[in-house]
Amino acid sequence: MHTLKDVPVGATVIALRVNGTGAIRRRIMDMGITKGVSIHVRKVAPLGDPMELIVRGYSLSLRRSDAEMISVEAIDTDSVKLRAATATSDTTSSGVKKG
Repeated sequence: MHTLKDVPVGATVIALRVNGTGAIRRRIMDMGITKGVSIHVRKVAPLGDPMELIVRGYSLSLRRSDAEMISVEAIDTDSVKLRAATATSDTTSSGVKKG
């Protein structure tokens, strides 16, 4: 299993598990990184720390030591785009689900 720390810039992954304990684990989960969430690695600082991520539609900076606690799985970006397009077409302009 890979960790978020190992993901290259530009890649999108799915969070499988937050491996930390106590306050650190709670802080990561409070930032929106939970099982099943899509995480896009937008960029990494010149010295390698922190990483800038896109999580749930917002930018998040995370230390590499914290990223090492997050187990991830690579995904096919085309399937994510298809799921997003399908979810959008299933709702009306007001955001209410059809049918």
